[in-house]
Amino acid sequence: MRMMIDLGNQRGMVPIMDTPTSVDCGRDVRFRRSFRSLVECMVPACCGFQASADSLAGDADDRYISSPPSTTTTTTTTVTGTFFGYRKGRVSFCLQDHTRSSPLLLLEFAVPTAYLAKEMQHGLLRLALECCHPRQNDSQKERCSLFKVPVWSMYCNGRKVGFAIRRQMSVNDVAVLKLMQSVSVGAGVLPLATGEAGDLLMYLRASFERVVGSADSESFHMINPVGSSGQELSVFLLRS
Repeated sequence: MRMMIDLGNQRGMVPIMDTPTSVDCGRDVRFRRSFRSLVECMVPACCGFQASADSLAGDADDRYISSPPSTTTTTTTTVTGTFFGYRKGRVSFCLQDHTRSSPLLLLEFAVPTAYLAKEMQHGLLRLALECCHPRQNDSQKERCSLFKVPVWSMYCNGRKVGFAIRRQMSVNDVAVLKLMQSVSVGAGVLPLATGEAGDLLMYLRASFERVVGSADSESFHMINPVGSSGQELSVFLLRS
């Protein structure tokens, strides 16, 4: 089922899915249309969030814009990645082995959903999360899993935009993931109670290629539907 959302200062009406449904990855046109519609709906005429003053000075970190250097030894698997959040609220990012499994990682970003959607309009979104490992003596060299790091510095397309925090599942998170168990790939609106002032809970789900470079670096790259070269979306976890 679909509903029509009036965007007010946007032109026309945008079709948005209001129930989670399975999406055939081979039908890239449907995915691209729903993704484009979602982005248009999520981005208001004026996006109130601003990146940090340091980043707006034009000194975007090139490390997080260009692709990371290739490594000779990597491990590659496929996981499910889901971005979700109220349009006027913060974004959560969840990684799972598959749509019905417990989360491998659940992060909350310190940026509004609308800000990320605005960055997605250009077809390229690279999120780099970086943490510094505390100095240890030789007997304490073993490092914890990247998925257990509590706080990350966050860069969006090379600009520092705050932090990302690992958190535990809430009752609302459980409800969101349960509703989306049958969704393999797609973007839309979830039929949950609306947020403040009738806000909408948006989601974007896709398969991601997980590349483990080392104990201190992993990356996740969205797999576009077959035959599509549309959106490039990557998340990097880096520990220095």
